[in-house]
Formats: sequence, C-alpha cells, structure tokens
Amino acid sequence: MSNRKSFLQFVCKDSMKEFLNYIQLHKNNSDPFDLNELLQEYPRKQKVLLWKQLKILLTDVLLASPVENWQQFDGDSDDEMEVEGAVDLKESLSVISGITEVVAASLAVIDENVDYSDLIEIAIILNGILPVLPTSQVVLTFAIQHLFEAWWDKGLKGKAELGKTAFMMLLEKSLMAKFSNADIIRLWQFHQALESFDFNSETSNKVKDVLLQCFMSIAHLKNEQGRRFLSFLFCWDVEFIKMIHGTIKNQLCYFPKSIMPLVAEVYFRAWKMASGLFLETIEYNCIQDFMHHGVHLPRNSPVHSKVQELLSYFHQQKLRQGVDEMLYRLYQPILWRGLKASNSEVRANAAILFVEAFPIRDPALTSEDADIAIQKQFEEIFNLLEDPQPLVRSSGVLGVCRIASKYWEMIPPSILTDLLTKVLHDLSADTSSADVRCSVFKCLPITLDNRMSHPLLEQLLPGLRNGLHDTSVNVRVAFVDMLLKVKAAKAGKFWKICPMEHLLARLEIDSRPVSRRIVSLLFNSFFPVNQPDEVWCERCVTLVQMNPMAARKFYQYAHEHTAPTNIAKLMLVIRRCLNACIERAARNDDTSDDEQQKENISVLDSVLSVTDDTTMASLLEINVVLWKSIEKALNENEEAKNYTIMKFASVLPVYFKTFTDDRCIVPLIILASFMPATAIPTFSCGVLSKLRNLDKEADVTKYSALIDCLCQWGKAGHVVELITDWLTEGLPQQSKKIQGRKVQIQEMVQPKLKLAIHFLEYILTNIMSRDCLLDLPQRKLNQLLKALAAIKELQVSFLSTSGVMLQDISLDTALRAFSLHCRLTIHLHIKMDVKDRTYLLILEDSASWIDENVLQFMHIPGKDVEVSEHQSQIAKQVVDTYLSVCKDIVTVDASDAEFQTQLLGFTVAVMNSEKGIYSLPLILSILKEIAVNCLSQDIYSTSEKTKEILNIIQNVFHKILEILARSSKKNQDEVLQVLSSIQLVLGEFISTVENWHGVHEAIHQEMLSTLLAVMLAETVYAIKKNSEADDIAPPEAAAELPVISSYLLSIVMKYPSVIRSFLNELVECINSEVVQGIVGLVAALHFLLALHRGKVNVKRDAIKGTATVIHRKFQLFSGIVSELSDIERTLYLSSNKHLGDLLQL
Repeated sequence: MSNRKSFLQFVCKDSMKEFLNYIQLHKNNSDPFDLNELLQEYPRKQKVLLWKQLKILLTDVLLASPVENWQQFDGDSDDEMEVEGAVDLKESLSVISGITEVVAASLAVIDENVDYSDLIEIAIILNGILPVLPTSQVVLTFAIQHLFEAWWDKGLKGKAELGKTAFMMLLEKSLMAKFSNADIIRLWQFHQALESFDFNSETSNKVKDVLLQCFMSIAHLKNEQGRRFLSFLFCWDVEFIKMIHGTIKNQLCYFPKSIMPLVAEVYFRAWKMASGLFLETIEYNCIQDFMHHGVHLPRNSPVHSKVQELLSYFHQQKLRQGVDEMLYRLYQPILWRGLKASNSEVRANAAILFVEAFPIRDPALTSEDADIAIQKQFEEIFNLLEDPQPLVRSSGVLGVCRIASKYWEMIPPSILTDLLTKVLHDLSADTSSADVRCSVFKCLPITLDNRMSHPLLEQLLPGLRNGLHDTSVNVRVAFVDMLLKVKAAKAGKFWKICPMEHLLARLEIDSRPVSRRIVSLLFNSFFPVNQPDEVWCERCVTLVQMNPMAARKFYQYAHEHTAPTNIAKLMLVIRRCLNACIERAARNDDTSDDEQQKENISVLDSVLSVTDDTTMASLLEINVVLWKSIEKALNENEEAKNYTIMKFASVLPVYFKTFTDDRCIVPLIILASFMPATAIPTFSCGVLSKLRNLDKEADVTKYSALIDCLCQWGKAGHVVELITDWLTEGLPQQSKKIQGRKVQIQEMVQPKLKLAIHFLEYILTNIMSRDCLLDLPQRKLNQLLKALAAIKELQVSFLSTSGVMLQDISLDTALRAFSLHCRLTIHLHIKMDVKDRTYLLILEDSASWIDENVLQFMHIPGKDVEVSEHQSQIAKQVVDTYLSVCKDIVTVDASDAEFQTQLLGFTVAVMNSEKGIYSLPLILSILKEIAVNCLSQDIYSTSEKTKEILNIIQNVFHKILEILARSSKKNQDEVLQVLSSIQLVLGEFISTVENWHGVHEAIHQEMLSTLLAVMLAETVYAIKKNSEADDIAPPEAAAELPVISSYLLSIVMKYPSVIRSFLNELVECINSEVVQGIVGLVAALHFLLALHRGKVNVKRDAIKGTATVIHRKFQLFSGIVSELSDIERTLYLSSNKHLGDLLQL
C-alpha cells in the first residue's frame, strides 16, 4: 500500500500509534517520507478528506482525555492511577502535536478552490486548548504559535483570532528573560496583528499591560526593529499614547542616561508617522510635557539630565522637515517664560534648552520677521551672560560657544565680536564664581572646532593667560585643556597665549591633573621623539636651565606619552652627556687637545660644565625619575635591564668622585639602589659605614637614600643591627650588650641615640623599607623591640626631674622612642598570627606601666603627690602617645576583645585624673572605633565578651559626659577648649551608635538617656541659678543654651536620624516623669525651641508631637499656678506662649 493511502487510513482513533509513527518519519531527515510532498500529491478530495479525519481524530482525543484533567497530571507522582493517566495524556498530547504538524504542512497547499473549513475548526480548537496546555509542553506550544503565525501570513479565514493569540505569544516571549533579538524582529514583522484588537474592549486589557511592559524593556529599545515596533504602538489609539507616555515617565528614573536617545527616537518616529489627532496628542501631551519638565525640574532630580538628553535628540533633528516649526510652536509658551522666571534653576534649565535649540524660528516667517526674531534671541543670550546666577551665566557661555561654532559665517561680525569679548574679557575673570570661569575655558574648544573662528580668537586669547594661575584647580585644568585644543586645531601658537615661563612655573608647583596636561602640551617641544637623540638631550638641558623643578615634573610624566624604549634611550643620552662633561673637564688643561676637538664640539659644550652643580644634579635627578618611571617595563625585559645596569654601573664610581655636591650625591645613591650591590662593589661596601659616620644632627635627606639603598639590596638587617647597637649603648639600661651580630663594625663611633630614632622612624614611615624590616628574622626584631623597651625607665627619670635633657637624651627623643616602641609592637602583631597575643601583651604591659608610674603625675584625686606643671605635661604626652597608638591598632581591626576591654579600662583610669579631660579627643576616637567593631558584628553571633565590651562602652561614655559636666562648673574656658576638640569625633560616635540602633538598641538607649540627662541637669541648673526672667528667656539658637548642652545639641542637629531619636527619648523621659516640675519641662521646651529655630532637617510633625506632650504636662499645673514660686509662675506663663507657637506648626 502506498504512503498516500496508508497515511490517510491511519488518521483515526484506532490507529494513533501508526499515525504517530508517520509523524516521526516526517521529522526524521534521513527517511524519505515527507508530509509536504505527500500533501502536494493528494488530489483536492483527498486533502479535504484528510482534514476532516484530522478534525475527527482531534475531537476523539479531546473527548478521551478532557482538558479539565490535564493539570492534575502536570508533574511527578507515585500513584499508579495518576501514572497511568499521565501516560494516556502524554499519548494524547503527542497526537495533538502530530495533528498540528500536519495542519502546518497543509497551509502550503491551500488555494481558493479548496474547502478548508475543517482546518479552520481544528485551528479554533487548538486556539481553545492553548491556555490549558501543561507547562511542560513547550514544544507543542511553540508549534501551535508558529501555525498561527503562518495562518496570519497566509491571510486565511479566521486569521484575526489566531493572529491575536500569536501576537500575544510573541509579545510575552520577547519580554522573557531568555529572549533573542530574533523574537523582537519577528514581533515587528507581526505588528499588523495589533489592529485585530479593539482598544476599548475589556478583553484587550491584558495586551495593553503587556505592550506597556515593552516600553520598560531596554532590550526593545536597543533593537532597531524593537524601536520601530514601539513607535508603531503610538498609532493604536489616542488614549494609549497617554498611557505610553505615563509609563515612560515613570520608568525614566530606572533608565540609564545612555538609553535616552533611543527613547527619544521612539517618540520622534511616532511623531513623523502621526497625523491629525494622533499628531496633536504626541506633540502636546508628550513632547511639550517633556519640554515643561526640562525647564521646571530641579537640577538634583534623578530624571532631570535624562529629560534634557531626550530633548537634545529633537534639537539635533532640526534639519529634518517640520522639526523647526514644531519646536517653535511647542516651546513658545514655555521657554521664553522660563528665561524670565524668578527661580534661578528654572532660568538655567531654560537657558540650556534655548542654546541647544537655537535658533528657534518659524520657517513660515518672512526673512524680515525672521531677522527680528533672531535679533531678539541674541538679546536673550546677552541677558544670560549678565544673569546674577552663576549657573545661568555658565549656560550662556556654553550657548555663545556652541552658536559661534555652528553659525559663525551667518552671524554678523559685530555681534560675534561683542559676544566673544563679553565671554573672554568679562566672564573669564568672573571673581564671584569659579564655575563660570571654568565654563569659559571648557566651552572655547567648541568654538575652535570652526576654523573660521581662529583669526579672531588668536587676537583675543592672549588676554586669558592668567587663567593658568587661577585659584581653582578645575579652572586651571580647563585652561590647559583649551591650550591643548588650540595646539591640536592649529589655531595659533599656544606659547603666545601663555608664555613658556608661566607654563613651567605652574608645572613645577601644580597638582597631578594640571601637571599631566601641561606635560602633554609641552611634550613634543622638549622630547621630540622624531628627531635625533642629541636633540633630546639639548632640549632636556634647556628645560633644566629654564626651570629645574619643572623639568623633574615633566620627565615624571613623560613615560605616559612615549614608549619605555625612548625613555631608556634618553637616560643613556644623558649619561653620555655627563660623561662628555667629565672628559672635557679632565682634558681642560691640554690646549692642544682642545684645538683638535674644536671641530667636534656640540651645542651643549658651551653651556654644560661639571662645575655647574645645579645642572649636573638636575640631570642626575632626571635620570632617577626616568628609571623609576620605566622600572616595571625593565623588570619585564631582563636583557634591557641588564644592559642599562651595566652602562650605569660602569660610570657610577666616576660620578661619585666627580659630583661631590650634596644635591648630586642623593640621586647617585638612588641610582645605585636600582642596581644589584655586586654591580657597584666599591660603593656598596661603604654604605653602612656612611650611615654610621653621619653627624647625630643629620637631616633626613642625608640618610633616607642610604637606608633605601641597603633595603633594596636586602641588607635591612644591617641597618637594624646598627639601630639596635646605638639604642643599647645610648640608653641608660643594661650593661650587657645584645649578642648575635653578623656584621662587626671596626670603627670606634659614639652611639647616636637620636639618629637611631630618626632611622627607625624613617623605616617605619616608608612602605618599602618597612616591608624589608618586617621580613627580617623574628629574633632581630625582638632584639630591636627589647632595646626600645628600655625607654620606659628613661621616661620615669624625666618625670622625676624638671629638666628636658637627661644623659644627653632630650625629652622629645625619649617620647619619640616610646612611640616607636608601641608602633613597632603593632606592626609585629599584625605580621604574626592574629590569634597570637604575644605583642598585644606587650602593649597591655605598657598600659599597666603607665598606670603605675605615669598617671600619678596627672593629678589623681586621693593621691597626695606633689606634681609640677612640667611633670604633668610629660605624663600627658606619654599617655597621649600610647592612646594614639592604641587608636591605630583598633582602627585597623588588629586587636581582640580582651585587648579592647583592657584598653577601655585604661581610658577610665586616665579620665579619673584631673588632666585626663585633655585626652578626651583620643579616648572618644578609641571609643568610636571599638563601637564600630562591636556593633558591626552579626547580632546572632555576638559573643558574651562583645556584649561586655558594649556595656563598658556605655559606662565610658557616661564617664566622659560626667567629667565634662563636673569640669564645666569649675572652669568653663577649659571645657570650651575640650568641647571644640571633641565635637567632630563625638558626633561620629553618636552617629555610629544611631546607625546601628536597630541591631543594638540597648547601647543606643543608654547613649541617648545619658546625653539627655546631662543636658537636662545642666539646663535646669542654669535656669534655677538665674532669678531674673530676662536671664532665662528661651534660646533663639542652640548656642544660647548652657555650654555643654549647646555643644551636644549642635552635634545632634547635624544628623536628622539622631534628632528623631533624641525627640523620641525626650518624649519618653517626659511621659515617664523623669523630667519633673515646671523647670524640667521648660528645659525640655528650650531644647525643642532651639531645634525648631535652627531649621533642622526633620519633619515638623516630630517637633509638634513633642510640644504636644510638653503642653499636656503643662496643663497639670494650670490649677495650681498661684501655689508656684515666682520664678516657676513666670516660666509657666512665658512658656505657654512659646508652646502655642510650636503647636501651630
């Protein structure tokens, strides 16, 4: 039996397996059976019969497996009946899939002579079951979708309903996370199906929602066909345009700014296609709405810049037909009013739009009327340049430069000259605003893009030379950028605008942003890479002689503009130049040789001499700078590095003999540090000896390079041994020397304790040398630490005498040595395992030593010890040194809970002394850092030790405020000085606790209650102390409160969240009757009035709510006013008036 007959026979309920087998054969590319060929062979009657049998088969399958039961089998199940039902459903869905396949193949053979009513019924049935298909049937779903798409493309009967289904499926698919650009392209190709939907029908609500989601999709906006589709949607219905516009406006804050031109393109395409009511709606409801927002939105709005970007797209389309007229008409009621607005932000916004859209004209105007309109717009530009608001003037500058660049040849010369003179002469020297001056130099490059502007600007620009020395770095950066544009555009000689001397002077002293740009400007002048090497050297010497410091800066950034190879070449050229100078000096007495060499004298021979120490030192310094700039590149090219080292190592000994000036020696030592010690043995062997023989008062420049040299060579251990020797021999401590030296110095040199301290201070301050130090064996480091520890005994000796020198050791040296001991301990602790407490114990021992030997000299109450002011100052310096080091170790989170507990206990001991109040800035810094460490821990993993520390923090904070309150009664000047020093760090501590109050409420509550208790106590005391009513008038500002309350409230006022918590705590205190009596309530009212009059950033309802609570408590005294004292009665009556003002908020 042929396939044609057998296939037709198997399309029935009883032969489903055979039917499915044929479908599989069709899908198998290697099998000859093909449905498309089969259907082509069928005569008309057999096609109709096949379709009828397909319809019957589909009906039978659906009756045997009702769609109502499909969802219950959509998943895994162990129930036997469910498993059997799932098998039946799977077979049924396979048959439906096969039917879909046959119907899809049948579409190609349908013509006007064939009756395909059965196919229509099948398609309608498939459309009906599509929503209830199990989620696992993705392939079948897409097969039905493709069938409906093909049905629509074919234009068959019933395409409207089927097209709607396919359109919805395409829409939803294009919005899926795993979409492809092909989905969006296919959606555009299918866009006409939207016409099948009735906008006003409730059944279209779903498609409206999905279509609006497309406007939120960046994928649709980035795709060309997607933008076409979105523009097409504007023509569905006028009301839908309003819905689209609302959706886009709501989405603007989520769109990146780079997407805005694409959004604008969608609007523009829609506008180009629209007509009639649709066009009117797009213009007035959409484009003009954006224009209104572009003018009136605050500049700090997150969508302001995006709206401006969107409108810029329309301005850029001015050459397109109809755009000019549209902009003229839509801007008419908005822009000109905005330029005259009293609000400066509105004027600035309008100015930006105006200069972008300039000229705003109606093409229908006659040339005479158009000239009048343009003249008025030029008058508006002049008005912008004279506006009192700097932002508007800056916008005006931008407008002048843009308009001049774009329309130079069309603007009358007189107007151009007036505009540019106003900008370059007046606004470039605008003393009231650096932003305006900056805008002049930033916008001028726009005008320079037009070559016709160069002759006029060449005359005007020299008057701007002082812009290079502006006080604002942004202005200086913009000025040099303008010079770079002048050079690139060949608009004139930049050195005629700003002389070379000015550029080099600024290069010498200015910051990196300016210096790098000046180097870029001057690079070709002083480093002409396309010319011979000798010219490079000549230019280098010229630059050095013009400004040596500027030369160093120039070559510091030179590697950014050329290859490392050229830098290396310049180094070798400078080396040859130095060698030539040395050789010429050596044969200076041989006149016959000089006569023979005259023919070969270079230009440099007449200007360079080894006796010119300044130039020689500068050239050596430049070589150091150049080598440093390409050090990384040399390390990556071993051959080049070895060659460079060989060349310089061969001449370095000669350089050391020839260039003996101190300024030459330093760069030579640094050059030596770039080479291995073995390459320069004659020098490297004597470096340690040079260090040892330095004068004890030697400056840092004398020893820093030598120390770096030894560290670079891996000989940091020798320096540490020298320091340890001098400390051991210089401090009045052990008579027994520390053993275990590797290097024995033979010269008899007196120990130089002060110089040893300077050495160690430099090593710990410099990153490279510090790393080398910490890489040394632990034994050497411990010996150094032990030698430094003896300083404690010296500190005690200083405390026992009135002198500032002891055994040739100054007090300053002793204090610095103690600081170094603590700092080195920290570094060693960080180097060790964090769980190892060896070095933390040393710090803790130092605290115990201070407690036993030093604190008694800070006037501890109860200890009968006579203490001089000199002793007290020394003790405070020791304490502050230790606290400063402890603050650092807590800040870098290198301490543990035990150390923090001990440290907090030590701070309490310090505060118990009379002079402890002066250490409060450091104590509060420590308190803040420990609080941050504890509060930032996970609340669920907070240990008991952490909770204990938080309790101690509360006690310490309470102690601090208690000391301030006690001291304010004794010496207000002293307290004012302390409060000024702690105001910033106290604010940081309060803000830190406030930020974490949701996690650790207890410490937050304790902090606020302590804060409020001190303020209330002080204010109540001040009110009671003053008997005259005028003396207790409510404060006009926080500064009028008593001293501590004034400072604390000013700190609270800086943080809106702290203000809210403060007011809540105040209400809690009033309600719980912690605040009692008329005087207490008046004190609370004073805080409230100070907050209100201070215009703090807090809602009025919070202040009004607190005032209501105070008013309610005041009412309790209304019946006993006569029983109150005179002062209480006066307070009651006057406070009621102020309360009434607050209640009216």
